[in-house]
Amino acid sequence: MTRRGPGPWRRRPALLAVFIILFAAAMGGAALLSRHGRSGPISTAIDPGDPVQVAVGRRIYGEQCARCHGANLEGQPDWQSRGPDGRLPAPPHDASGHTWHHADGVLFRITRDGTAVVVGGGYESDMPGFGSVLSDAEIRAVLAFIKSTWPERERDFQERQSRSEREAAR
Repeated sequence: MTRRGPGPWRRRPALLAVFIILFAAAMGGAALLSRHGRSGPISTAIDPGDPVQVAVGRRIYGEQCARCHGANLEGQPDWQSRGPDGRLPAPPHDASGHTWHHADGVLFRITRDGTAVVVGGGYESDMPGFGSVLSDAEIRAVLAFIKSTWPERERDFQERQSRSEREAAR
């Protein structure tokens, strides 16, 4: 039998070091993406003070959201009472609803992925995800439009929720 010499890793310690560094960087990048990817904080602001973003959002809301949530963001009748199917009707997005209780990231994920996915635990909802229909920028625009209709008290509360969410994600 012929005895083999040291393997390529022993003969080239620099090559081994490069491989280990690249592997560690790849694993670190994957961990970062899993933490701040689709379920992490949103990267671009939802700005109810941006007239262009609000105008785009108003148009998209009329096309995609108003049929369930109402042309005036009023929601469906009896939105707090479950229907015969056990599901809640679409809530209002004006100040009379609870949308402003949620941070931007939560609102974004509900709009993109659907309520059942975000809530989990077998929760059933008629709210679909719009991630395959709307771009992230379009979702942010719709949310900017909705937020632009809230009185100052609700906007301030919701901004504090969003700030807390962003700080917790750091």
